[in-house]
Amino acid sequence: MSTKHVNHLANEKSPYLLQHAHNPIDWYPWGEEAFSKAKAEDKPIFFSCGYSTCHWCHVMERESFENKDVAALLNNYFVAVKVDREERPDVDHIYMEVCQAVTGQGGWPLTIVMTPDKKPFFAGTYLPTHAKWGRSGLLEVLAMLKEQWDQNRDKIEEIGENLVQSLQQRTARFGQGKLSQNTLERSFSQLLGDFDPTYGGFGPAPKFPTPHNLLFLMRYWRRSGDKKAIAMVVKTLDGMGRGGIYDHLGYGFARYSTDNKWLAPHFEKMLYDNALLCYAYIEAYQCTGDPDFSRISEEIIVYVLRDMLSPGGAFYSAEDADSEGVEGKFYVWSRQEIMALLGPELGELFADVYDVTPSGNFEGQNILNLINHDLCDYAVKHNLDINQLESKMAEARIKLYEARKARIHPFKDDKILTAWNGLMIAALAKVGRVLQRKEYIQAAERATEFIFAKLTAEDGRRLLARYRDGDAAYLGYIDDYAFMLWGLLEVYESTFNPKYLRQALVVSKDLQQLFWDNDNSGFYFTGNDSEALLMRQKEIYDGAMPSGNSVAALALLKLGRLTDNNEYVAMVEAMINCFGGEIDHYPRAYTFFLLALDYYLSAPSQIVVAGENTDPVVQAMLVLAGRNFMPETTVVYNDPAYQADICELVPGAAGQQAVDGLATSYVCENFACRQPVHTVEDLARMLEQQSIKR
Repeated sequence: MSTKHVNHLANEKSPYLLQHAHNPIDWYPWGEEAFSKAKAEDKPIFFSCGYSTCHWCHVMERESFENKDVAALLNNYFVAVKVDREERPDVDHIYMEVCQAVTGQGGWPLTIVMTPDKKPFFAGTYLPTHAKWGRSGLLEVLAMLKEQWDQNRDKIEEIGENLVQSLQQRTARFGQGKLSQNTLERSFSQLLGDFDPTYGGFGPAPKFPTPHNLLFLMRYWRRSGDKKAIAMVVKTLDGMGRGGIYDHLGYGFARYSTDNKWLAPHFEKMLYDNALLCYAYIEAYQCTGDPDFSRISEEIIVYVLRDMLSPGGAFYSAEDADSEGVEGKFYVWSRQEIMALLGPELGELFADVYDVTPSGNFEGQNILNLINHDLCDYAVKHNLDINQLESKMAEARIKLYEARKARIHPFKDDKILTAWNGLMIAALAKVGRVLQRKEYIQAAERATEFIFAKLTAEDGRRLLARYRDGDAAYLGYIDDYAFMLWGLLEVYESTFNPKYLRQALVVSKDLQQLFWDNDNSGFYFTGNDSEALLMRQKEIYDGAMPSGNSVAALALLKLGRLTDNNEYVAMVEAMINCFGGEIDHYPRAYTFFLLALDYYLSAPSQIVVAGENTDPVVQAMLVLAGRNFMPETTVVYNDPAYQADICELVPGAAGQQAVDGLATSYVCENFACRQPVHTVEDLARMLEQQSIKR
């Protein structure tokens, strides 16, 4: 990369923007300086949006943004603006919707050309410098747009105005409708129709993990007893865990698979994917008892705590797909390397088990995988028992991991995003609760403390979106509030420390005040104190990540039931009505929102455990309640040490205290409580009966 030129990105904190700070293009960050310059000089704005670990963003930079001819065109006739989509998802969402409307598809890098007043009139994604692969060349596109700007300004203004009006109409598209159990059944049928019975997952390649599909199916299985639902979950999680999308040496999942087998990933690793998958794997362990699922959930945590943990306790955002300018180079192996590192005997065995061949399974190299490989079969084939084989494979993986550490590592995006940390906090707390791993819960607590210490505005309350290098910036979006609210509730149910419930109530109040649409219900993506863009959008689609509205709906329902506050339930009822028409059109695109619908349609269920913290029976009851898969059930610990807090925050549980000094559990369902019990065995029987009833 050239360092001769320094543009206006040089003082930014975003790793993505800094990657472009020495392009010969005179890039500006999104802001008034760029738009004022465009107005003063009567130039269109060339807007480019991506993120630091994006492979095709790197390709476009090397091909085009380091190209002197491209730079000359942009510097002379346009004002060039760079945006990190992870810092400014509000801007990205608006113009990505434009791109999808104009071209029928989206992706990054996102390329938009707009008027100085931010009205778009051209949209695309990756553009090579010159036309190839059926794609227009950037040089030709810029020349054409410059000519149109000079000669057909009225037409360009009309296009921009029409696109904005169309966008505003799409934003207001949500039609009221009723959602019911039939909606859940239709979503299940749609997922079943898209399911790949051979390798798991849904739809053709490229395959994204989309963990909330699996979270929905597990709840549908619990509600309906339909074994096809849990079978789809098991097949998908097993397929991903065997595939090359999973890093068998260093752990963690890549963002998606380019093929239908989960073999060849797009190698970047994102915090949000790993958080949501960690949560899905531990719930699958709750449902099935399969130790492979708990193992993978813990391996994800090993990866995150080892490679993505900041010194302050929060989590970094992502790791790149590329190293040394080559996608996947850090992760792939030749058979020759394997043999040299492991020796002939162990090397042959490992290569046989992990699909390592002389010709390779990915561009002449090998992605380690266990697709269609059964360890028991290989143990028989090599005259080993399964424990011996697993021991040898563990030995080989350690040796290869240590050797891989000496390679040039992919770039790590070390910015800290409030929203993605909220997801990781939720996953850590959940796994810690289910597996009784206090260190995971403590990691969730440390990350929570970091967010509220470092990622709030001067008032100490308004959440901010991004922290890096000592700088916190950008007023938080709906995702920051909703995901952190989910995380706080998970931490509360893993620690039963009332301070987390109190924090959750503060976040929920701010969520309502800043984002709620008082006229039509639902939450806007941006707060009422945020920068005014072309419009305030509402996001409901559950894509690679669930929408803020979906997560908020589930979290508010849970908070409402925990605190006996019907206001939260009423808000979610309004959301169901607001978004019902859109969701009912194709419910499988909104599976996280359907988690909230499933919770709403379930009879209220609560377990209250009371007794002294030092009583081992009390602790065993809490462990039992945390281990079981009961997504419709809230759990409260009526700890005598927090009696005043319980009376204030969870008034319904305040009277459910230990009887005669004994550990006591109250199981309440559908507005009726059963006779309190005092032994773990009796509580287990009650929960088993409750599960059978469903």
